[in-house]
This record gives sequence, C-alpha cells and structure tokens, in this order.
Amino acid sequence: MPKPEYRIYVVELSKKVFTENRKFREANPQFNGALECLYVGMTSKTPKERFIQHKTGYRNKKGYKLSSNIVEKYGSYLRPSLYNHIPPLHTRAEALKMEETLALELRRQRYAVWFN
Repeated sequence: MPKPEYRIYVVELSKKVFTENRKFREANPQFNGALECLYVGMTSKTPKERFIQHKTGYRNKKGYKLSSNIVEKYGSYLRPSLYNHIPPLHTRAEALKMEETLALELRRQRYAVWFN
C-alpha cells in the first residue's frame, strides 16, 4: 500500500470573518484590510475534496466534526496560486510544520490567516 501524501492548501475566506469572528480578528492584528482573509490547511486528500468536506460540515464515522467552522461558514474558494509551489509531503508532522510555516509567511505579507 502506498504511503499517504499530504498536501497544503489555502482557502480564501469572506472578509466578514474578520468583523464577525473575535478569535480570527485577535489572531491577525497585522491585517490592514487590503489583502484577503485566508485559511491554511493540510490534507491527505486533494485540496478540492477537502474544501468540499469543509463546506458540507464533514463528520467521521464516529460523529466527530472534521471540518473547520470558519471554512464552512466563510470559505469562498481555493487559492492554488498560494500553495501550488509546495510539493506533496510524506509525513503528517512535515505537513503540520509546512502548514504553520506557510500561514505565518502569509501573515507576514499582511494577509489575515487562520490555521489549526
């Protein structure tokens, strides 16, 4: 069986998330309103499959919600230009680190970013 590959993805969020969600606003004091609000995630699925899971409030067989409330409510579409340069990663740990690295880099560029 092949080892899973993990992909990083970015979802553009409605700017309403900044005005309506206090935690999102507090996590992004650098945001000046000029750029977009984003969600950065990682998945063993395709980014498109994962985005659909978020938008439909996906739950696993045990009933645990595995989608982000922020993406479910505010997610607009995928932003491949912000993640296509990142090759698939071979371990979950590598993917989690890359997710954080990309999220913090986008914040430095003054996007408002949410990641887990």
